[in-house]
Amino acid sequence: MDNLKSTILKHLYFNGTQSIAEVSDGIGKSIPLITRSMNELMDDGLITEVGLRASTGGRRAMNFALRTAMHGCLLAVAVDQYSVSIGAFDIENKPVTTIYKSAIELKREEEVYAILLSMIDDVLASLSERSVLAIGITLPGFVDAQTGVNNSYSPVSPLYALRDNIRKRYHLPAYIENDSSAIAIAEQYFGAAKSVEDALVINLNWGVGLGMIIQGGLFRGHSGFAGEFSHIPLADESRLCSCGKKGCLEVEASLHCAIDDIQEALANGERSYLEDIFSQEKGIQFEHLLIAYEKGDQLTIRAIKKIAHMLGKGIATLIHILNPQKIIVSGRGAAFGEALVPQILSAVQEYCIPRLARQTKLEISNMADVQILASACIAVQQLEWKKKIKNQLSDRTA
Repeated sequence: MDNLKSTILKHLYFNGTQSIAEVSDGIGKSIPLITRSMNELMDDGLITEVGLRASTGGRRAMNFALRTAMHGCLLAVAVDQYSVSIGAFDIENKPVTTIYKSAIELKREEEVYAILLSMIDDVLASLSERSVLAIGITLPGFVDAQTGVNNSYSPVSPLYALRDNIRKRYHLPAYIENDSSAIAIAEQYFGAAKSVEDALVINLNWGVGLGMIIQGGLFRGHSGFAGEFSHIPLADESRLCSCGKKGCLEVEASLHCAIDDIQEALANGERSYLEDIFSQEKGIQFEHLLIAYEKGDQLTIRAIKKIAHMLGKGIATLIHILNPQKIIVSGRGAAFGEALVPQILSAVQEYCIPRLARQTKLEISNMADVQILASACIAVQQLEWKKKIKNQLSDRTA
């Protein structure tokens, strides 16, 4: 019964207000069994009635939702190649702290780990009396969500067994997931992939990640590492990729590529809104790139168009292989919005069989800071609420 109750709580987190019939349909269990479990969850104070549904001609059904104050908060940790972001959210995904951010290169493993712990300490201190339900961690790499190991690192690295290291230090449930897979989960339940059975979610960031929603669930592949979109050999350039190979999509379709092209042009004397920033700071950051694009800087526009066209070439390949209902461009690069669409579609038209291309819809995500929301999502998705349920029962009988 505890397993079913845990499933119901997760269902309400990901789907919001629901009637008993909707929960029954969503979980695939009988209405009498769902009714009994939800009545017990009501008695335990974990869910609450939130009013009647609109009339459809018969008896109006009662709506139910999570009782937010009873569940503690979710600590969300989002790590990418150049930054760490941490914040706390309630069970409705509303922030209860500011989002703490720190710029640091991920390859500096020991420093990243130390900064991450310090930031978690700061967030926990700011929570005062609030309890923490779970910690969700997302970062790039060959993450095995089951074992909690990031196989991109040596076993001696603190980032290799990051999940277990966090569990031991804070004595809290902690869970880990690859950033692109987690972003696909966030888009599936709260974003552009909602109610879509077959969607490919591209994480346009410093690399080009991919999360695949196939037949309504996250597709991981045989060994759990499906979705290495960055390393499909589609690039014409001989530039070396971070994986050590040449010709990977990542070297022509990532934000790294756009910034590299801009910095090379500036070093060669091209005029740009960014030239003073480049001269003073000896480098261009993503925030500079976005501001320059919004100001209509021609050098920046050219660089973004270039990566969007190459991304479209990769998307054409995905359409040929998987024939998805929808492809969503998410992640940091989605901030460029609809401006990405013409170049992507132009490349899809050039490289994809039209009959297949017409059956796939392209959409740019409008979810800001999607990775940190994704971290909260995977905390709930992987959490077993049994301990929380048992604690509530103990409180009632004490």
